[in-house]
Amino acid sequence: MEYLIIILIGVPFLSALLLSVGKSNVFRQIVTYTSSAVLIGLAVTFAAKFFMNGSQPLMYFAKTQTVDYAMMGVEIFLMALITVLSFKYKQYYAAALSIVQTVAVLWYELGGYAPHQEVHKVYVDQLTVIMVLIVAIVGTLITVYACGYMKDYHHHHTEFKDRRCYFFALMYVFLGAMFGLVFSNSLIWMYFFWEITSVISFLLIGYTRTPEAIHNSFKALWMNLLGGCGFAVAIIASGVKFNVTDIQSLILCDGNIVIIPAIMLSFAALTKSAQMPFSKWLLGAMVAPTPSSALLHSATMVKAGVYLLLRLSPILAGTFAGTMVSLIGGITFLILSMLAITVSDGKKVLAYSTISNLGLITACAGVGALETVWAGIFLLIFHAVSKSLLFQTVGAIENSTGSRNIETMHGLVRRHPYLAWTLVIGIAGMFLAPFGMLISKWAALKAFIDNGSIILLLCVCFGSATTLFYWMKWMATVLASKTNDVKAKNTTSANQWFSILIHSVAMTVLCFIFPMLSRDVIIPYIHHVYHNAYQVITDDNIIIMMIMLILIFVIPLASWFSARRASYKKAPRYINGVNAGDQMNYIDSMGEKKRFFLSNWYMEDLFGVEKLWKPAVILSTLLIVAIMVIAVGGAL
Repeated sequence: MEYLIIILIGVPFLSALLLSVGKSNVFRQIVTYTSSAVLIGLAVTFAAKFFMNGSQPLMYFAKTQTVDYAMMGVEIFLMALITVLSFKYKQYYAAALSIVQTVAVLWYELGGYAPHQEVHKVYVDQLTVIMVLIVAIVGTLITVYACGYMKDYHHHHTEFKDRRCYFFALMYVFLGAMFGLVFSNSLIWMYFFWEITSVISFLLIGYTRTPEAIHNSFKALWMNLLGGCGFAVAIIASGVKFNVTDIQSLILCDGNIVIIPAIMLSFAALTKSAQMPFSKWLLGAMVAPTPSSALLHSATMVKAGVYLLLRLSPILAGTFAGTMVSLIGGITFLILSMLAITVSDGKKVLAYSTISNLGLITACAGVGALETVWAGIFLLIFHAVSKSLLFQTVGAIENSTGSRNIETMHGLVRRHPYLAWTLVIGIAGMFLAPFGMLISKWAALKAFIDNGSIILLLCVCFGSATTLFYWMKWMATVLASKTNDVKAKNTTSANQWFSILIHSVAMTVLCFIFPMLSRDVIIPYIHHVYHNAYQVITDDNIIIMMIMLILIFVIPLASWFSARRASYKKAPRYINGVNAGDQMNYIDSMGEKKRFFLSNWYMEDLFGVEKLWKPAVILSTLLIVAIMVIAVGGAL
């Protein structure tokens, strides 16, 4: 297992090195396909070995002095890189944040303040395995998709310099850092990989080097560096005050005693997962090409934040830190789901939806109850697959039609039927039964009721209602069509289809193996962490889920088959006036012939960005500051 861990972390970095020097598109595809196949194979082998060995938590690598010094060297390099780029673009605050946190951690490590104890740097349990599979499968498939997408992207966007070597190298460094992060038990190791993801996301967002891209990339950088400062404070407080240097030792402590490390790590996780008031950085990431958006939103980066919160959930329950996390998560879920209604840009809808759903996972982790942790882990799994599928499909639609505006997707089911149906699968995965997102929300809702979390209960109820609204609007637009819509030529490349179709199949398969995942993976994890667990999904629930899953396929097929066999006369529909006879035009009250068209309802006048954003930022900022002041003040 030790060698598998080393290879899983090392292969992406080796691939990044190869991709950075190989300029041939054929060479790039060979390296990407090979690396993806190797990483997926290694991840599956790693998972199989873990479960065949009894699924018991494992620890590795206690003596790592040489590696620790190498990490310090890389941290200094990253600080220097950020400082140089910050001065180049006159963003001095980013340099200041980077210098402060790096110097603080080095002072702690080299100044004799770190406890001299042997700690296993790597920890493996069920949650680790889940994250490894998500990063390996979802993450590497995004890089396969990127091979075709980036070629089309630079064909359509000749104004941007073609730097695909740089782009693909960054993506694989990102994957390597994510593997390192999810394996890390040492707080120092986790911080190291945490900072790599922050820097690489900054570079990916600024890929096009337009003024907007540079502005948005620095916004992402300083917000994540602010979280990094919180992480640095947590490391120092844990070591100096409590003699704790690793996650597993920390979660065995009383959450009310280790309140400073808990609240600072939670703060770092809130910034990384783009929760209010730090959501702007992830929305700004939309300026980057679609593969980087998919990578940031689905398998990596933002998942690092909620992963850390789920790890910390045992010490968050019933504490100030947990209250801060759960309330911020609830507010983010509600506000961002409302804002998603008001935009027609497909990628923006996905961005708002990502932050909203991360808010629900955050709220689950903050409550820290058995049911909420169960729900949070399943939300993480389904969200990773579904959102990656949606981003890739929207990117393919944009390359095929020249637009990612939802209004232009009317009739997509006839013009690009395969893309339309993969988009529908992704949308269904986000809010329809028996897909796990809806079932997980139900479990979270029940847990909030059981724990008396009235505010969270209201946030989830209203947030879920608005979620239903914007997904149904989009799905209805895609499936609606006109008689003059004709099938267009398929311009989506084979490697894009490869990734999209695998994601579609995975989304469906997850519905069937949902009960098995609960019984054999999630429940044992919860039992080990909380020393108590019960089956959230009962046999009756499983039967209902299976019936619903079958009906999802049976009803549309039966409707299609009966429509094909039946002979019926189309009735002229009422379209705001006298039907002109072609179902596409009508005669208005002035006797003029008008074209009929459909348009969604965006309700910007009710709760657009101008109305909601500033109050939400102020409320969430005051909430974080107030709770941190009370908690830290009480601890001191």
